[in-house]
Amino acid sequence: MIRLTGIERTFAVGDEMVHALRGVSLELAQGEYVSIMGPSGSGKSTLLNVIGLLDRPNAGTYELDGRDVTGLSDDELARVRREKMGFVFQFFHLVPRLSAEQNIELPMVLAGIAPAERRTRLDRLLTDYGLADRARHRPEQLSGGQCQRVAIARAMSMGPHVILADEPTGNLDRHTGQEVMAVLERLHQGGGTLVLVTHDPEIGSRAHRRLRMTDGAIVADEPSSQFKPGLPPESPANRPPGSRGAAA
Repeated sequence: MIRLTGIERTFAVGDEMVHALRGVSLELAQGEYVSIMGPSGSGKSTLLNVIGLLDRPNAGTYELDGRDVTGLSDDELARVRREKMGFVFQFFHLVPRLSAEQNIELPMVLAGIAPAERRTRLDRLLTDYGLADRARHRPEQLSGGQCQRVAIARAMSMGPHVILADEPTGNLDRHTGQEVMAVLERLHQGGGTLVLVTHDPEIGSRAHRRLRMTDGAIVADEPSSQFKPGLPPESPANRPPGSRGAAA
């Protein structure tokens, strides 16, 4: 599904060039659950941003579903992101002045989805993620776990093929973090591809496959025997928005 070949990413910091990614090559199959680990500054988030088409490499090629997306225009990249990628971040990145349901609905509005279809998807997502009674609350009125569930529901609103999560539990207490991981793992069990950046070895070991990065390079790519699935695939949260009896 995803093939990176010889990916380089450099940044100018003052008079120096920082090599965030050094010749990274990686293949990810549909339905994989992969964690990316390593020390701060190792290139984890940069790699996730390249995979998510939020950042462009300076060199190398990126094939997504057999299509070379390396040279796409900004508008084309935005369309591919909207159709195929869902993003979950440590600090939620919710719009403060919008309610929970408005934050979830925002990608659908930007994609031009008809109001009736938006409402159908929105009602399902609010129910599936336990947010129906918080739909009109703004982020400042929600707990950290609720904010992250809003962020996950927003990420799932367009039915993405890939969920990219950057330290999704990093701003949460342990119990709430475990609840968020269970939600993300339900998405994977429903057939989605989950790629997770984390500093937490316990969370990283839950993935089927574990990448370790140092100095912008992947130094280990190994299976994990510690995977602990969340809720079963038949959970309501596995129904996609806008479909009956199938994943969110």
